[in-house]
Order: sequence, then C-alpha cells, then structure tokens
Amino acid sequence: MIDSAAGLPIRTPDQRLRIFVSSTLKELEPERRAARAAIERLHLAPVMFELGARPHPPQELYRAYLEQSDVFVGIYWEHYGWIAPGDEISGLEDEYRLAPRDMPKLIYLKQPAEREERLGDLLTRIRDDDTASYTPFSSTEELAELIEADLAILLAERFDASRRQSAPSVAESVAEIPGATDHIPVPYTEAVGREQEVATLLDWLGDDAQRLVTLVGPGGIGKSRLAIEVARSAGAPFDRVTFVMLEHVHDPGDVLPEIARELGVRDTGDRPLSAQLGVARSGRRDLIVLDSFEQVLPAAADVMSLLNDLPDATFLVTSRARLRVRGERVFDVEPLTIPPDPSRASVAAISEAPAVQLFLARARAADPRFDLTDENIEGVARICRALEGVPLAIELAAARIRALTPTAMLGRLDRMLPLLVTAARDIPERQRTIQATVEWSIDLLSADARALFVRLGVFAGDFSLDAVEAVTARAPWATDLLENLLELVDGSLVRQHDDEGVPLFSMLVPVREIAAARFALEPDAAAVRRAHGEHYLRLAAEIEPLLQGRTQAGALARLEAERDNLRAAYRHLITIGAVDGVARAVWRLFLYWWIRSQLAEAKAWMEDILDAGVPMRDHTRAIALGLRAWVSLSQPGNEVDLGPIEWSLALFHAVGDRLGEAGALTTLSIACTATSPPDLERAEGLQRRALELVTIEEQPTFEGLFRVALGSLALMQGDADRAVEVFEGVLEDARRQGDVFLESLTLANSGWARLARGEARPDLFARHLELSLQLGNDDGIGFALEGLAACAAAAGDVERAGVLLGAGETVRLRTGLVDQRSNVTYRPFVERILASDGAREFEAARGRGRRMSRRVALDLVLDSAEPMAS
Repeated sequence: MIDSAAGLPIRTPDQRLRIFVSSTLKELEPERRAARAAIERLHLAPVMFELGARPHPPQELYRAYLEQSDVFVGIYWEHYGWIAPGDEISGLEDEYRLAPRDMPKLIYLKQPAEREERLGDLLTRIRDDDTASYTPFSSTEELAELIEADLAILLAERFDASRRQSAPSVAESVAEIPGATDHIPVPYTEAVGREQEVATLLDWLGDDAQRLVTLVGPGGIGKSRLAIEVARSAGAPFDRVTFVMLEHVHDPGDVLPEIARELGVRDTGDRPLSAQLGVARSGRRDLIVLDSFEQVLPAAADVMSLLNDLPDATFLVTSRARLRVRGERVFDVEPLTIPPDPSRASVAAISEAPAVQLFLARARAADPRFDLTDENIEGVARICRALEGVPLAIELAAARIRALTPTAMLGRLDRMLPLLVTAARDIPERQRTIQATVEWSIDLLSADARALFVRLGVFAGDFSLDAVEAVTARAPWATDLLENLLELVDGSLVRQHDDEGVPLFSMLVPVREIAAARFALEPDAAAVRRAHGEHYLRLAAEIEPLLQGRTQAGALARLEAERDNLRAAYRHLITIGAVDGVARAVWRLFLYWWIRSQLAEAKAWMEDILDAGVPMRDHTRAIALGLRAWVSLSQPGNEVDLGPIEWSLALFHAVGDRLGEAGALTTLSIACTATSPPDLERAEGLQRRALELVTIEEQPTFEGLFRVALGSLALMQGDADRAVEVFEGVLEDARRQGDVFLESLTLANSGWARLARGEARPDLFARHLELSLQLGNDDGIGFALEGLAACAAAAGDVERAGVLLGAGETVRLRTGLVDQRSNVTYRPFVERILASDGAREFEAARGRGRRMSRRVALDLVLDSAEPMAS
C-alpha cells in the first residue's frame, strides 16, 4: 500500500538481517534506544526485549531469537546483570555464550565505568575471543555512529566475501556497465591525440591503491574531454561509471548533492549525505568522475569523506588546481603534440601531429571544403605552434576558417598574443594563451553580439531562447537577438542542442568564465540577476498547469532541462530576501519535486525561507510550514508534530488558497495516521474536508490524489472492497485525462488493496513499473518491485518473490530511498514465507535479487517471456 496523497512509502523493515542487541535494561536504556535507531536507519531489524518489570527475558526466548539472528551487538557498562534463581550466570553472559561462534559480534563498552567484578571477568573473556570486535564509547550519539558505521562495513565485507565465494548466475553475470554509459556525457567531437594518456590513466585506475586521481591543467587544455574518453573506456573492473559535471556548481556545499543526483541517490535529509551514499553504493565498484572541481575546491573535504564512506569507489577529478588531500595522485594534462618547425619538416610529419589533426577536424566541421594543402599547411602548423597545442584554442581558431585563411589568422595571432602575455604576467602561460584565443574570438564579433555574450554570463547552466529574451529585455542592442545568438554559435562561443525536444544553448567552461567575469563588472548586473530570477518564477507559473494531464511529460522535460538555472535563480532570490516569489514558485512545481523524488530539496529551500529573518506574507509562511511538514512525514526519526501543520492550515484558509488548504488538510490527515495510536477516524474526516475544497475540473491531478488518500484510509480501516472501488474510479479519470503520474500511483494502491482481499494482480504493478520508468520516478520503481514480489508470494512462487523483493531492496538502496517512515506493505507475505519450509529458498533468491543489476531486474519484470535466471 502507498499513501499516494503524500508520496510516502508505506512499508516495514524488511528484516533481511536481524541484529540481536544484548545489554542490561535499566542502566543502558538511552543507549538501547540509540542502538535501535542506528540499526533501523540501515533498514535492518533490531532484536531487543522489552518485558516490563522482568529484568531479563527467559532463556528459551532469547535462545530462539539468537538462532534466527545474524549479528550480535553487546553493549556493556557497570552491571553484570540479574542472575535468575537456580542459575549461576546472568542472562547477559548467557546470551554471549549462546551466540554461535561464527556469528559476527560487535561489542561496545561505555566509558568511564566502575564495573562489577563478574562483568570485568566476562569482558576479559570477550577480549580474548577472536570473533568479536571491541570498541569503547562515551555518549549515546557516539554509540549510534559506531554501530551504524560498523554494521555498514560488516555488511559490505560479508557481501564481498559471498560474491567471491559463489558463482554468478546468468542474470548476475550481466555487467552493469552497459547501462552506465548513460551517465557519461556524449562528446561533441572525436578525441584526437590522447591515446597514450588514456592508456596511462586506465592503468592507474585499475590499481586498487589509486583511489583518487586528479587531472590538472589550465582551462581549455582538454581535461574534460580526456576524462570523458577514460570514462568511456573504463569498463571492468568497475560496476558503473558516473560522470558528475560541476561546471554549474559554485557552492562547495552543493557538490555532494550533485554527486547523489548523478548516482540516482535521493537525499532523505535524515543523516549526512555522505553516509547515505555509502549505504546506497555499498558493495559496488564505482568510478566517479568529478569534472571542473577547481571552483569548489573546499569540497575536497567531502571527497575525502566519500573515500571513507565508499570504500570500493575510485574518483577521477578534473581541476585547474590540485585538491591537496591525502592519497591524491596528480596527472598533469599537457597540450597536444605540436607539429615540427614547418621550415624543416615534411608535409607528412606536419599532418600527423595531433594538434594539426584537431585543427583539420574542427575546420572541416566549420567548412567541409577545407583541407590541408601545400599552400596552407605551413600556416596551420604555425597556428598550432603559436597556440601551444591547447585544444580549445585550436578549436576556436579553426572555427574561423570560413572567414580567414590560415595566413590571415596567423597574422592576427602574432599581433595579439604578445600584448596579452605582457598585460597578465600573473597568469600561467597556457592560460594566457587560451584566454587570448577566447578574447580574440569575442573581438571578432559584432558589437551587438559582444554585448549579448557578456549578458549570457548571468546563466548558471544551459539556457533557452526565452530565458535569453528575459535577461536582455529593453537592451538597445537586442533588436535582432536571434541573429546575434547565431553569430555566437557560429563562432564556437555558444553551442546549441536539444534536450527532450527543448532547444537549449550552452557554453564551454572557459568561455562561460570569461562571460561571467565580464558580466560581474556590468553596472546593471544586479538588475539582470533579478530579471533572471523573475524569469524562472514566471516559468514555474507557466509550467504549473502543464504538470497535470496529457502535458505532464513535456513539462517535466522542460523543468529538468533548465534545472541548474532554476536552482540558481531561487537561491539568489532567497539570498536577497525575495522569499515570497520563491515559495510560490516551489509550491507551483510541487508535482515536479514529487515525481522526480526531489522533495527533500524543496524542503531545504522552505527551511532557508523560514530562517531568512525577513518579513514574509502569510501565504509564504503557510507554504513553507506545510511543505516542510509534508516531507518530514516521510522521514524516519522525525516526531509527528501537528502544531506547524495546523498553523499552515489556518494560514492557507485565511489567504483563501483552497488547494493549499486541501493540501494542509491531507498532510494533517497523514499525520493522524502516523500518531500512536493512529487516529483514523479524524484522518478520514480531514481528508473528506480536503476533497470538498477542490474540483476535478480545476485540479484534476490533486483531486484524484486526495481521493486515492481516502481509499488508502479505507484500506487501513480494513475495508479493502471500498478501497478498490475508490481506486477504480480514480483510474478511470486518470486515463481519461492522460495523467500518467496519477494513473501510476493509483495502480500501485489498487494492487495492494486487491492483495488485501486475496486477489493478486501483478499486471497492475507491472504497469505501475512501466509508468514509473516513463516518468523517471525512482520511488515508484521500488514500489512496483515490492508489489510484484508480494503477488509472487501470494501465488506460491517463492523463488520469484525472493528475487523481486531483493531487486526492489537494491533499487531503494542505490537511490537512497530506504530511510523512510514505515508501514505495512509486503511484510505479511514475507513473514509467512519466512515461517514456512520455503524460507531458505526465499532468502537465497532474495540474495540473488540484491546482486542483480537494475537492467536485469527490470528485464525480468518487463519481459515476461524471458525465464528467470537461477
């Protein structure tokens, strides 16, 4: 079952591993709570005893649970524990003795302490036990961190050991790397003259001791292009290669979130992101490429954290400066080999030089008629030598071949470079050369195109034509904007491409830096930044109605394409105190954040707004309080506080925002189901009030989602028939409206409702999976695999149930969407299997499912004709 109104996963710990916790009850009660929380954060099941006044559970009880547990955690302080009448040792010692020798044992000792003598004797024996890990701690916080870290490391080690010991099945042997090419940028051009560098770097990266390699060189030297070529060639031994472009990231604090996004890991906000990444990528051999790191060098500390939290990952970094951290190996990227002196070399020797080959390739791209001849080859050679083999400089020069012959081009370079070198002696030689080349290309532009180039420095990432129009409005030189933009494209200063059908423009990093530097000096820069921000506020207003119904897919693609600028705009507006517009825009795009599993980021913005310390409208406060509360309900460890939700509800009502009021009522309804005990009667009353505030004509998606929430409440109340009836009605409306997201969520909820009344419908979950993939909804993929596993279990197919559930667990693990508030979904089905004769077969299949690549797991579901690998 899924609580669709809030997008909250409803599940319980999957109990794939049981962690037995042994300790005295009273003196270590705070530590026991901390241990439980740490274990549950890893999505494991703590085995603990809370038997009221009984000082220790009966021996037969903890003996039975020890036999079913996987890891022993002992927490000790001062007391030896209660000795039952007729016994000679305490239950505390008996638990340790009964733990199987081959069971991993993690022992934690609280300091300082005045320990009872018998406890001291027990600890001495534990110290001599080579199967136990032994660690002191002084606070509950430290204990929680130790347990979480130790368990994560233990699981990774055990996974690696089991992977080495068992032969892979057909499905398991399918490498994940083919799918990983989706995470590497497609180069605009063919790599020229870097074969030796690629071979050397692949050799370095294949050495387990080389976990951090930095490609260092000035702008335009070809670091990024070299990194792309290495990434494309990496293959084994890496499970996956992920390319993280940081050219649009300027705040070091945004580096980890950007890495998480590229890895497909969602920040749930309940613990450090580095630790979440460590859990999500545990057991995977990753090559992570961090491109353009020089502008976020303080984030080197975060890279070091990742080196610790992702022990199987290797990092390839491109930067103009070294990171200067432990373990870094630096590779200096040199220019392309230049041709020999043309006055002494043959035409063949000149033609073979990589720098000349690059010039020829780019010149032909600009003018297909161009070729090397006896008349022009000396000029080309001298240009490449003058530009010292710097790739970007050569590319920019070659792009001018339509307007200038090599001889004319060479004359301009001879006059310009010495002046620039003299004017900027504090800049490295090659960097002065690339800057000179870019400046030269800019100076060849018309006056209007040069002015436009400077204005484009306001953009943080790719940008659309209407965004350009917004930041150039009323500029006297912008009368023929499109013509000026095409002039920049022709000069290789701006590139044009399509992203999901949306025409976008972009600039290479060195070019963008020059544009940004010039823009910062403009007297009207502040006004232009404000115009930039207001454009992306308007974009939210334009896109909002398109996020519902048949236009949903196009709207999602448009927002994804301009994501970097959207984020930069909203952050800037928050910085200058313009919080009202940002809150409204984020609220308008609520469905985007939900569908793309980015609600935690929206919540962070709302917290920034509430902490900004500036006057805000009641509507702004209502949005910030309501959205923060909505997201918090999905995050474990957050107390259910009805106060802020009720405040948000009152504010929405006061300002007349009926949809906002309905959303706040739904949030309050969900909160009532999460209290202890749940108040389902009040929850239903609140949800019915929410439905009274919206109509299917005005808000078709939200009206449907609120009805789905009502159906979920019926299911919680045990009325599966009523729930199915509600879901069928919503499905009919969603399909008529062409609303893929509403249909997807309703299918999953309908599947769980039918399972509740004994009717397995795997077709509903399979269709939910297809739609989730279509939407890019990672959370939905996890729900679909869990539902399909439950259907298989209900049909008695124990092996398929195990494989699908294991695959679903890995999908959630790899995307970071594991630490979410729990409710019942597949737990009853799993518990029945674990209590049956099929438990061993189920767990074995579950292990295979966990080791499956995402591609193989999805093929297993989507291609029903393909037999499951055993």
